[in-house]
Amino acid sequence: MSILQVILLGFVQGLTEFLPVSSTAHLYLTSYFLGWQTESLDFDIMLHLGTLLAVLIYFLKDWLQIVAQGFGMRFGYDQELKHNQMLLWLLAIGSIPIGAGGYLFNKQAETVWRTPMVMGIMLIAVGVIMWLAEEWSRKLRDMGSLNLTDAVSIGLAQALAIIPGCSRSGITISAGLFRNLTRESAARFSFLLSTPAVGGAALKALWDIHKHGGGLHALLTMPFLVGVTVSALTGCIVIAWFLQYLRHSSLRPFVYYRVIFGIIVLALALIRRPA
Repeated sequence: MSILQVILLGFVQGLTEFLPVSSTAHLYLTSYFLGWQTESLDFDIMLHLGTLLAVLIYFLKDWLQIVAQGFGMRFGYDQELKHNQMLLWLLAIGSIPIGAGGYLFNKQAETVWRTPMVMGIMLIAVGVIMWLAEEWSRKLRDMGSLNLTDAVSIGLAQALAIIPGCSRSGITISAGLFRNLTRESAARFSFLLSTPAVGGAALKALWDIHKHGGGLHALLTMPFLVGVTVSALTGCIVIAWFLQYLRHSSLRPFVYYRVIFGIIVLALALIRRPA
């Protein structure tokens, strides 16, 4: 894979992973329509590591406070987090569904479900769910009020992100809104909840490359490092912008984008379908 491909795909990953538009669909369709081959373990690791670094860098203080409080220690000054001493364990419980779903359906997600038709349908379907969440949510609660029901509900929603085109952030933020969280709190919990899932996916990809006879030294190439860096930096910028955006604005522009993009994807899939 050339440096230009790596930079473009790393940018697409960082841009779309944290916006509710589906990074899987954008990466797959970018490669699909440009005729690029991206089915490789090192590429998979590059994208997961970039995403993981973005959330760890941006939410480092949050994670330190959450972990410390989870073990009964006082650390940090975030008032919302201070009011929820059990947040570490709620995140752990909320991560169980995606772990189970990935174990059971990973092969389908990487093969039979990874098609423009499935992605187009999911882009539209989750767009409708996001619109309903915006309309029905009262948006009254912050991170300090998160409870076990919230964690389980949002965790189950995250498991649906295994289906290409769904969008981890789109479906989990919607679940948070249905639980009457504010947009910003729903997005913040969504990003924190993604950390164990993305970390687990990265570890699995590293284990797979080890099983195939590779080693970490094989990943230390210029394209790999460039891809991780571009993805991580873009991701940090997008997280900061999106959280600020959600303080004052709704998800409706992303709903419209998903529906229009989904219709285009379905139309192109039908046009390009062999006779």
